Amino acid sequence: MNVVSIDNLWVRYGKVRAVRGISLEIPKGEVFGFIGPNGAGKSSTIKVLATLLRGFGGRVKVNGVDVARNPSAVREQIGYMPDFFGVYEDLTVREYLHFFAAAYRIKRNDRRAIVTDVLQLTDLENKIDAPVDALSRGMKQRLALARVLVHDPDLLLLDEPASGLDPRARIEVRELLKALKEMGKTILISSHILHELSQLCTRIGIIEAGQMVAEGSLDDIFRQLKLQRIIHVQLVRPNNGAIDKIRALQGVDGVDQLADRMAVRLREDQMSIEDLHDNIHAMGAGIHMFQPEAMDMETAFMKLTEGKTA
Repeated sequence: MNVVSIDNLWVRYGKVRAVRGISLEIPKGEVFGFIGPNGAGKSSTIKVLATLLRGFGGRVKVNGVDVARNPSAVREQIGYMPDFFGVYEDLTVREYLHFFAAAYRIKRNDRRAIVTDVLQLTDLENKIDAPVDALSRGMKQRLALARVLVHDPDLLLLDEPASGLDPRARIEVRELLKALKEMGKTILISSHILHELSQLCTRIGIIEAGQMVAEGSLDDIFRQLKLQRIIHVQLVRPNNGAIDKIRALQGVDGVDQLADRMAVRLREDQMSIEDLHDNIHAMGAGIHMFQPEAMDMETAFMKLTEGKTA
């Protein structure tokens, strides 16, 4: 059974159609990344799954439970982390987590062990008696993750979890999410930090103007777009024969000769970068320089979207 099943989801705010017919299935243990500009419909979709929006169109289920018909049962199976952290000025970290453990009706005798476990997982053990309001933003984000893990949910809904963090804090949150992935948690995460999503997610959905414009693994999206990778190659003793052989390789769309090197246009769905290197070497050509241009999620995002909002 899929943990998330969304069939033809529509969300409207007055006359504005924020989500327009999205369909999506996320199996257990998958980390699905939502990518899109502000206003694309990412947060609205996540809020529907978090039972925070009513009156939507379509069918949405979590572990087979209908979100519209039985939101209380859905809330027991999800952990929702919005893109902002509500400050509890008068609580310590210990009190904050015990408060939410009680809200989830966890037995009093079990709370201490659970709180200890989630603090250890999020590396906040030494902050257990610190006031929540005194934590850095990165620590608050980790505490928010600890909070959504208290009741051991099947599905984590994370809306921009690294928003506003400095580089070190982003790395810490990313490593924590990798640990949750290894634990088998099903995660739906939205983010503008596209490179980090590509490292973390098993599948990615690019959304614009309320519609899904691409979905799949990073390799799937590259193949869908038929994107070319440019490889800069400098041979020790270049000659026309070697260049013609490179042009004839499967997956090579062309070779442009520059002043001091050649730019090989490669279709990675037909040949990998490593195989290109090995093929050139097998020709007997000496390679002085072999440098692929960066090809990342930003490239796919810009190719697929036009900056539209719903």
